[in-house]
Amino acid sequence: MKGALLSIIAAALIALLPAWGRAPEAKEDWDYVTVRRDAHMFWWLYYTDHPTKNYTEVPLVMWLQGGPGASGCGFGNFEEIGPRDTKLNPRNSSWTQVANLLFVDNPVGTGYSYTTDSGAFAKDIDTVSSDMLILLDVFFKSKPEFQKTTFYIFSESYGGKMAAAIALALQKAIAAGSIKCTLGGVALGDSWISPIDSVLSWGPYLYSISLLDDSGLKEVQAAASAVQDALDKSQFELATELWSKTEDLIELNTDGVNFYNILNKDSLMSRSTDGNVARFSNPYIGRLFQRYVQLLHTDSLNELMNGPIRTKLKIIPDSVQWGGQAALVFENMAGDFMKPVVDIVDELLCAGINVTVYNGQLDLIVDTVGQESWVKQLKWKRLEQFRSLRWKPLHLEAEETAAFYKGLENFSFYWILKAGHMVPSDQPWTSLLMLKMIMNQV
Repeated sequence: MKGALLSIIAAALIALLPAWGRAPEAKEDWDYVTVRRDAHMFWWLYYTDHPTKNYTEVPLVMWLQGGPGASGCGFGNFEEIGPRDTKLNPRNSSWTQVANLLFVDNPVGTGYSYTTDSGAFAKDIDTVSSDMLILLDVFFKSKPEFQKTTFYIFSESYGGKMAAAIALALQKAIAAGSIKCTLGGVALGDSWISPIDSVLSWGPYLYSISLLDDSGLKEVQAAASAVQDALDKSQFELATELWSKTEDLIELNTDGVNFYNILNKDSLMSRSTDGNVARFSNPYIGRLFQRYVQLLHTDSLNELMNGPIRTKLKIIPDSVQWGGQAALVFENMAGDFMKPVVDIVDELLCAGINVTVYNGQLDLIVDTVGQESWVKQLKWKRLEQFRSLRWKPLHLEAEETAAFYKGLENFSFYWILKAGHMVPSDQPWTSLLMLKMIMNQV
């Protein structure tokens, strides 16, 4: 009875959707790419609905979600920047107003992407990058009109770590002539670029905003120092476990601060269940999964993606459930979690690639203090000049300051006010303004 009712609801919702086809002139397109044996990645393209320009006249933006294991085709699309929200209502702040928008469920096993081989899950960003290059090669060959379109990679959270590595690999492939693409730049949003700089900043940051007292600060700092010690010994999996313990300690001392937005009282763990922890051989990895991936697979989004959207797409294999392999993605990448990629960002800058860092003021997991800390470690030759610049306020239609910004040559930084970890969700119009500025549309 329940299954029949769900089928009726799904059919009704599908009837409300426009009849988008698979033809080139359609408003969207989607497909799978086999990137390795038994490893299949799903992409979803929305063509721009720019009021005056053809889709070939505006940039192409690829969005990479975090986790690893969170779905760009699901969460990023319907919760943040896509043309419709989770109720399938139009989103006025959608990025499709000014760009073509490409979502990819990355790494393999995320969202609708899947593998039939337990050994095919990515374990590091090198595999993530090589898989993505195969997908992009197929994509740009199948849609050659995009080869000369300026291509940007935007990201969030762990997606930023992957985006940096992918952008560098893509630039090398373009230079070698193996992929035809016009890379415009990479944007790293609340990104896990230097994990230890985030961990070490949590205590002082929380203390400065009255969410830790002296004894709490001492405990958190001691826990963070243990993470640092494990990293100094290249004990990356131990460092990940100690990171998880540090977060538990912070929640205990702050009465459950929300790591995605410090102004939200409820902790991320309070909205999770312990059901998925049992899947993990290490319970601390399981708790991290609950905080940063499971939370992005809400019941409503899960029902949407495994119901009406799955029916609409028509190509999702019967054996694949959206988000069904997310825990395996996360667990397989655990050894990569605490490894920094500051050197990769440096390489991007030295190669002349445009790099943007943006961060939400109210984020804790990747707080702005930690972001600024790793930026100061860059070996980029213009860093000191960049740091000496005075930032500029950004305003929307109201007089209130929406963000601060400064940039020099191919590097820029945006401080997004009143936003947490998911900047486009918290401040959609500021995010859209930032997108336009990065793409030189304002």
